[in-house]
Amino acid sequence: MKFPVGIQDFESLIKDGYVYVDKTAYIYDLVNSGRYFFFSRPRRFGKSLLITTLESYFSGKKDLFKGLAIEKLEKDWTEYPVLHLDLNDEDYTQETAVTSVINRALVNWEEIYGSKDSENTLSGRFSGIIKRAYKKTGKKVVVLIDEYDKPLISTFDNPYLQNLYRAQLKAFYSVLKTMDGSLKFALLTGVTKFSKVSIFSDLNNLKDISMDENYVKLCGMTYEEIVANFDEEVGKMSDKHGITKEECYAQLKQMYDGYHFCENTEGIYNPFSVVNALDEKKFKNYWFETGTPTMLVQVMKACSFNFNDLEGSQITPDLLGSIDAMDETPLPLLYQTGYLTIEGYDKEFNEYSLNFPNKEVKSGFVNFLARFYRQKGAGSE
Repeated sequence: MKFPVGIQDFESLIKDGYVYVDKTAYIYDLVNSGRYFFFSRPRRFGKSLLITTLESYFSGKKDLFKGLAIEKLEKDWTEYPVLHLDLNDEDYTQETAVTSVINRALVNWEEIYGSKDSENTLSGRFSGIIKRAYKKTGKKVVVLIDEYDKPLISTFDNPYLQNLYRAQLKAFYSVLKTMDGSLKFALLTGVTKFSKVSIFSDLNNLKDISMDENYVKLCGMTYEEIVANFDEEVGKMSDKHGITKEECYAQLKQMYDGYHFCENTEGIYNPFSVVNALDEKKFKNYWFETGTPTMLVQVMKACSFNFNDLEGSQITPDLLGSIDAMDETPLPLLYQTGYLTIEGYDKEFNEYSLNFPNKEVKSGFVNFLARFYRQKGAGSE
């Protein structure tokens, strides 16, 4: 079995024979239920794979979907012009970073659809490309933006760059509001929801499906999906550890399950950790070790938030959905970045209760805090 460790491109994943957990039924439902969407999930949760799967689907690459649910659902397989912007791979410590990464994408699209001298801003060029792509192909345009908020997440501790990037992204994303007649579909993914950025303050037609129970399984893995795709590998892992297959499933659940993006829904496993664990046949903190929550701890300190209050903490839905209240509470940021998840919902008081999703996150966070404060204490001597 070829485990898709680090594979985020759907076409290469399929062509190279890696295991793909079929999400195409949810994708078909999504693209036939509306036009403009926003979807947030923690890092390494499958958002980039989702974007590239949509790119292949809207490009009409039917052969890639052989044997998948969407093969029987889709009848037309129409090819649309697709504009895919990935904001992942850039160093945002330089103030020219956002304009550089957007400009590279625009140049590539202009080579296909042309340009005009009068279009001298990023937003103007983006608008012109969409219009010409529609006119040239006769098909409405699909816009896919992966990790829309990466520049903002990367500069939490730099107010100057935060304000600069907010203004630049606001102008660029606002194009989507004016191009309704030329757009077939648009999806923006990210980790956090900055309501002050134009896609949320201006684009009132953008539907946030991050906490929609219909799409809780769009990324990540369910227990049933692990059994259907990896049961034999779980058996091999149990043999290696000298435990039964049932005990192995129980340990996988304890370590990597427990994410709830809507109340009263099935728990979701962290796909990055599951795939790595089955590949290496080890129970380790794979997801946690790919990022350090230093910034989150600093936000907790700035808010004078006690770590012991994290488990069972309460928050209202309006605060949980946006991190603009970060000066008051770190809970929305901790939830959206995957360190906390929904444990329950009190309908009477309209409050969510939050907790660590699983053993990997809780043990990793506790150990990190211990190291963080030891280092701070040693540095102050």
